[in-house]
Amino acid sequence: MSAETVDLGAFTFECGESIPSLEVAYETYGEFTGENAVLVCHALTGSAHVARRRGDGDRGSAGQSTAGQARAWWGDTVGPGKAVDTTEYFVVCANVPGSCYGTTGPASRNPETGEPYGSDFPPVTVGDWTRAQRRLLDELGVGRVRAVVGGSVGGMNALEWVRRYPDDVDLVAPIAAAARLDAQCLAIDAIARRAITTDPAWNGGDYYGDDRPDPDDGLAIARQLGHIMYLSKESMSEKFGRRSAGREASEKRFPPDPAADFFPYRDVESYLDYNARTFVERFDANSYCLLTRAMDDYDLAAGHDSVADALAAFDGEALVMSFEADWHFTVEQSAQLAAGFRETDTPVAHHVVDSTHGHDAFLVEPEHVNPPLGDFLADGVAGRAVSDVDDRTETEPERHSAPVHSSLFGE
Repeated sequence: MSAETVDLGAFTFECGESIPSLEVAYETYGEFTGENAVLVCHALTGSAHVARRRGDGDRGSAGQSTAGQARAWWGDTVGPGKAVDTTEYFVVCANVPGSCYGTTGPASRNPETGEPYGSDFPPVTVGDWTRAQRRLLDELGVGRVRAVVGGSVGGMNALEWVRRYPDDVDLVAPIAAAARLDAQCLAIDAIARRAITTDPAWNGGDYYGDDRPDPDDGLAIARQLGHIMYLSKESMSEKFGRRSAGREASEKRFPPDPAADFFPYRDVESYLDYNARTFVERFDANSYCLLTRAMDDYDLAAGHDSVADALAAFDGEALVMSFEADWHFTVEQSAQLAAGFRETDTPVAHHVVDSTHGHDAFLVEPEHVNPPLGDFLADGVAGRAVSDVDDRTETEPERHSAPVHSSLFGE
């Protein structure tokens, strides 16, 4: 396995603006045999560090060996003997343009000025991410890939691959994803960005420098909103209820509350505050604004008559996976994706997991993700665990509840 950065040279974004140099941070796992490449697309605040490697137990800062994340974000699904088996496949995961984990983004220095891009960094799109990944694979000598897999906005990234490069992909697996965001999620993302841009330290996005504070308070609130989106009502009730976190925990509340001696500081508040504090240590506010904008703007059917029309040139196979309690990317939205594939006569399976966890389930329930995904990569929709559940025409799967814990969405 390896962690590398490659300079792809000048890059023109879909908005029409250009930067003189696009460096892309990526990791590879396994050996390339010519037909076994699997591209894994990370979710909103993920990095190229998708699978475990030696030294992951030590928390590093952004740009170090763990790409700013102490754990591999999908280490239970990607690795030797896992669903995306790195002894069978050559796995590539690349950090997307606009992020802050090694790929050029707002915090990177513009080689023409020597200063961080800040507010001058161009708006990015999911299409830009996909084009950068295509150029990276060209650099690695990879043409057609066995599969493109992604969860959440990474699933949108995977869908963009089969729209933009349909001849380059055998299999596609969008997991907990959709063709576009709905109005409720757009609204929450807008509030999250407003929290950042109204932070007194925001300074129009040009807050870099030793003498300036970062807009951490705004970013923390934005991330707390994100956490609420990623969890379900049922999982939050099971994990937190209305319990008090206790006096010792309340000393770390964000921000301090003058009424703390009267009103209880609850477990759910403590959870959100802890994850907000750790998130601002590892992520950049400008990047958060850029990447949520890219996700909000994405529409698979844009420029086409329908989702099916957008997918018409793809002649491979698809696995669509969704989770019952996920209200960020719903089962219904995944069903619409599956229907779009079927309209083009693409072999497709829609695997529904009856989970109470919410959107985060694709990261923390490997026991339900790995069997269908692994069988799909090996045998397509004919895979045993894939064909068992298709649009819920089979017996309902056993209902279960997964624990709420730290994940990609907030370490």
